[in-house]
Amino acid sequence: MKLILKQSVPNLGYVGEVVNVKPGFGRNYLIPQGFAYMASAKNLARIEADQARAAEEARRDFLEARRRASQIEGLSLGFQENAGEDGQLFGSVSVADITDRINSGEIDFTLDKRAVQLDDVIKVVGEVLVPIKLHTDVTVEVTVSVEAAQS
Repeated sequence: MKLILKQSVPNLGYVGEVVNVKPGFGRNYLIPQGFAYMASAKNLARIEADQARAAEEARRDFLEARRRASQIEGLSLGFQENAGEDGQLFGSVSVADITDRINSGEIDFTLDKRAVQLDDVIKVVGEVLVPIKLHTDVTVEVTVSVEAAQS
């Protein structure tokens, strides 16, 4: 008996996958529990259309991420913060500061702060390369330079 899985089933398959199971397992467990439905020609065509639509949407998302990456790639952000003699900042430069500075620039989209891959806040004077992940396959680096403020 061929079935299409509505959700992932351990040791059987993943969502949208066509699986071949024994008739009793399909009729008595998978279909009543809502894990699967019959693999008719109409349902198979619908699954193919859904997969094609998902692939096209993924391709559009990737292209949009690359377009956005081209706008912020190689960007250099400068911050002036109060610092001690040893270069330690009295404050810090955080993810929120970086996203605010990028969003106030000349980009045509709003960068979400979750895209900035900064492990910890910047607390020293100097330059740091900060990765920004716009998509699972698109990451760009922005240079953040922190200088001591002149008092």
